[in-house]
Formats: sequence, C-alpha cells, structure tokens
Amino acid sequence: MDASVREGRAAASAAVPPDVSAVAPGFDRARFRRLFIAVMVPMFLAAVDQTLLATATPVISRELGGLRDTSWLAVAYLLAAVVMVPLYGRLGDRHGRRKVLSAAIVVFALGSLACAMAPTLGLLVAARALQGVGGGGLMTLSQALIGEVVVPRLRARNQSYFAIIFTLASVGGPVIGGLVVHHASWRWLFLVNLPLCAIAYWRLRKMLGDDRRHAVTGRPDALGIVLFALVAATALVWLTSAGHHFAWASATSVALVTAAILLAVALVRAERRAERPFLPLELLALPSVRYAVLTVVAFASAMFAMVFYLPVYLQLALHSNPAESGLLLLPLTAGIVGGSALTGRIIVRTGRPTAIPSAGLSLAALSLLGLALLPPTRPFLIGLEVTTGLGLGSVMSVMQIVTQTAAGPARLGAAASTISLARTLGSSIGAAAFGALIYGLIGGAPGIVAVRTAAEDARVARAFDIAFLVAAGLCLAAAWAASRVPTLRFDREQAAAPAVD
Repeated sequence: MDASVREGRAAASAAVPPDVSAVAPGFDRARFRRLFIAVMVPMFLAAVDQTLLATATPVISRELGGLRDTSWLAVAYLLAAVVMVPLYGRLGDRHGRRKVLSAAIVVFALGSLACAMAPTLGLLVAARALQGVGGGGLMTLSQALIGEVVVPRLRARNQSYFAIIFTLASVGGPVIGGLVVHHASWRWLFLVNLPLCAIAYWRLRKMLGDDRRHAVTGRPDALGIVLFALVAATALVWLTSAGHHFAWASATSVALVTAAILLAVALVRAERRAERPFLPLELLALPSVRYAVLTVVAFASAMFAMVFYLPVYLQLALHSNPAESGLLLLPLTAGIVGGSALTGRIIVRTGRPTAIPSAGLSLAALSLLGLALLPPTRPFLIGLEVTTGLGLGSVMSVMQIVTQTAAGPARLGAAASTISLARTLGSSIGAAAFGALIYGLIGGAPGIVAVRTAAEDARVARAFDIAFLVAAGLCLAAAWAASRVPTLRFDREQAAAPAVD
C-alpha cells in the first residue's frame, strides 16, 4: 500500500457519520453549512459563465464583427485560467484556500465589469482574459475546500448536492443567456456577475479564521509559469489562426509550431529542475492521476465544444433565435447534471467509482455519432443531447475523487488544481480546435451568421457533422484512458483502497 493510500485512510478515520454535515473535527453542522453556501456561490459563477455566453456568440459577432474570431471569447478566458489553475492550487495550500479564493473572486468581478464595458471585440477578448485570471481559482479552490473537510466516499454523495447548483447554472444559464440576448443586451450577462461576486466575497471573508495552511519548501517556479503560458498561448494561436489569418503550410504556421515544441521541451526541463515545480509532476507520476488527466483533457475538449458551439449550430444551421437556442441547449446541460448526480449515487451505493466514466463516455460517443449521421430533427436532437450529457456527466466527480485519494490530504490543493488544469486545458483545446475546424469548413463569408441559401445551409450542416464525428472520437479516446485508471474501492470506513478482485 503506498503512502498516499495510507494518508487517505488516516484522514478518513477521523470522519464522522455519512451525511451532509460530515466534516472534519472542529466543524459543527452550522459552520459546515456556512462553508457549503460560501463555496457554492463561486462554483456557480464558474459553472454558469460559459453557458451564459454560449448563446450570445453569434449576436456579439454581429455587433462587434468577426464570427471566427469570437472563438477567442472562450479561448482567452480558458487560456488565462489554464495558467492560473496550478498556481491557485499551490497558493491555496500555502496561504489558505479561503483567502486565495476571495482574491480570485475580486479579479473575476473586475474582469466581468471590463467585459460589460468593452467597445470592441479585441478589448472584450482582453477583458475575458482578465476574467479568466480570476475564474481559474473559482472551481479549483472550491473543490479543494470540499476535499479538505469531506472524506473521499462522502465526496461522491456531495456531488448530488452540488448537482443542485450545477442544475441552476447549467439549466438556467442557456435559458437566461438566450432570453437576455434576445430581449436586451449581451453586456448584462457580465454585469449579473457583480452582485454574485459581492455575496461570495462577503461569505468567505467571514470564514478566513478557518483557513488551513500547509508548509511549502523551495522557491516559486516563476520560469515554469512563464514557459507554460507561452506554450499554451503559442499552440492556441496556431490552432485558431492557421487556415484563416495565414495558410497551414506558411512560414508563420511553421514558426508557431516550432516555437511551441521548443517551448514545451524547455518547460519539461525547467520543471524537472525546479525546487517547487509549477506543474504537479509528482502527482502525474502516479498512474491513477496520469490516466485521470488524459481522460479529463479528452472529455473536456468534447464537452466544451458541444456546450459552446451547439448554440452556434442551432442559430446558423437551424435558424433558431438566441432564446430558442438556449432552450435547445437544455437537454445537453440537464443530461450532464443528471449524469453527475447519478454517478455520485452509484459510487455511494457500490464504493466502486472507476468503471463508470468508461461506460458513460462510450455512451456519449455513440450519441455524438448519431448527431452526425441522423437527420437534424428536433426529437432526434433532444434525445441525443440527453444521452450525450448523461455520458459526459459521469467523468468529473470520479476523476476528482481518484486524484484526491491518490494525492493524500496534504496535497488536496495540488490534486484539485491538477484536474481543474486538465479540464481547463481540454476546454481550451476544444474551443480553439473546434472553432478552427467548424469555421474553416464553413468558410470566411462575413455574412454567414445570417445563412439563408440552401448551399450555405448545406455547408454549415456538413461542418458541424464533421465536428460531431471528431467529438465522438475524443469521447472514445477518453473512454480508453478512463479504462486504464487503476480500480479503486471505498470500504465501509470511507477510505479508498485498491481493489483486490
């Protein structure tokens, strides 16, 4: 039995009986409820951000110009979050997660205000990057706080409670976003964050005395942070711009690819020499964490592509208005939430989490294949969205549990940031790659938002059919990686142990 499993057992032995108030010693039910509420608001902000914006993309392109470049509204946010996620995990472990989460909320609020005031697409993209600097800490630190006070098996049960918040965010986000864009202005989608940020900040500031700190040795890895940002930015610029701003085989394209490869090599060398590396290489050396990361990267690429580009498909190919596209996104987001809640219940009953994502991702792959091949009628679309969502919803809760169990209690922040980094990196790749694929196949016609001719309709439909096939392939790759995660079993004392069967 390795050290991380022994640490997990030791932490679990201090747990109280399994209910929502099951927390670490020193927390009574009322104090835990306050923590739960304080953490849920930042998680809601992180979950609702992309679903609110998804329905607004075509409208923003009409007002500010540049349909293809609107993919940077997602990429800029996610790129900033990718860079910040591991940093937030380390800072939270060292300085206290509630304190660092409060700072992240302030930055997220400033970015939201800047987005609402942006007069051009370029400034809106820059404001989204600022928003992502704060947003990178919302989910990471919230998950770490939950892991700090709830033992592994009960974290699965907590997923059903979290599902209430994600239901509000995932189900309400597209509807609210579509209605606001259709009847008012997309700028209100950012302004609504401000009062929510104020509430979250107020709740957390009252709980700073509960922060726990873990000793950290070694110098901060400033070089690793810079190199990682350069690698991610270079690769994503190439993905979003090749074939659009410059040819795939042009000198610019070759230079960007070469630069990304050289920077990646320099990053790996720097991280191996760093006293306290920016990337959690010590966790990635564990097989369970390594395959969990691969699963999440592939899964997140497919999921984010669906959430962000399905409303674009509905508005371009099926001629839905923003409000209708928001409603038609509901089956997917509701399926994701339902899949997450169902997965949590199965884990609590069986104590065997690791077989679920592989089956769920296989279901999602078959559903995406159906979206590509079956006629785009609304009954087919709604049914396949639901099954796709159910499959995609089976992944994140399991991979969080796997990595936190493998990491042990002293590295919960690093574990949470590892999975959040994988999810954000996958989402960034999905936003960039699927945007390049879809808009490249559609073509560069500036009036494509208002497609009306049969030839343009056919071109749009073909582009999205190919995108659905690619997403299905990613889900199959994620299912394979999930099948390689070493089997875990939670015993009746809520500790995690390798399966012996």
